[in-house]
Amino acid sequence: MQDSNRRRFDGRVAVVVGGSSGLGLDIAYGLAREGAQVVIAARDGERLTGAAEAVGATPIACDLTNFASLEALAAQTLERFGRLDVAVNSAGFEQQAAIRDITPETLEPMVAVQFTGAVYFLRHMAGAMQGGGAIVTISSLTGVLVAQNYAAYAGAKAGINHVTRIAASEYGPDGIRVNAIAASVVETPMTAHLFSIPAVQSAFLEQTPLGRMSEPSDVTSAALWLASDEASYVTGQILAVDGGTSTRKLPSNDDVARHLNAGRDTG
Repeated sequence: MQDSNRRRFDGRVAVVVGGSSGLGLDIAYGLAREGAQVVIAARDGERLTGAAEAVGATPIACDLTNFASLEALAAQTLERFGRLDVAVNSAGFEQQAAIRDITPETLEPMVAVQFTGAVYFLRHMAGAMQGGGAIVTISSLTGVLVAQNYAAYAGAKAGINHVTRIAASEYGPDGIRVNAIAASVVETPMTAHLFSIPAVQSAFLEQTPLGRMSEPSDVTSAALWLASDEASYVTGQILAVDGGTSTRKLPSNDDVARHLNAGRDTG
């Protein structure tokens, strides 16, 4: 008989990159509550230390864009805990730019974090999972649907979505499951500027059948499920956590402008 008091991640070790704030921090809290020994990895040393203390996690400084830094993260995790069972990549930043305005200075850092670093993460975390495990990448709905002015961000997310499927095929025989979450816009420090504009929220709600904006707990619940034994037969999936927006579309610039004008007319 299964122990009803046993938590989903008791006895397991989890690494969360980008875990010092936003969705990553919320996921780190969730994993710790469910019994995991959590490693939080991020570049910002002061914020990393504070987040790790709050969660009860082990902090390890790591630069997602650096191959050797991720290799060291995997090695230090194994040295300290002797195993790695779950790895979540929640690192990233948001950027808007029309294709006509993209420059090397805007494109290359985006690709380095959202695509190249995410591939390095998959490689090194899978390599450290000696007895199988689960890898979850926090991707974006912009990698699935058309999002104007997000070519660099969305293109990188679409790329890692496809790599997720390839990784699931390659690592499946090793007992390693690889999935991603196509998250809708969630209120975090990274997206606070969007949530401060009522017309943007109205435009998103118009395309969201469930009629509300996404909260961090929505993504955290999905990430923990994908990482747990409850999803033991799920791999290679890009799970949309979007309130149904993927059945419609992402708001266009014209949609936002229409809601801005409507607000002025009623103001």
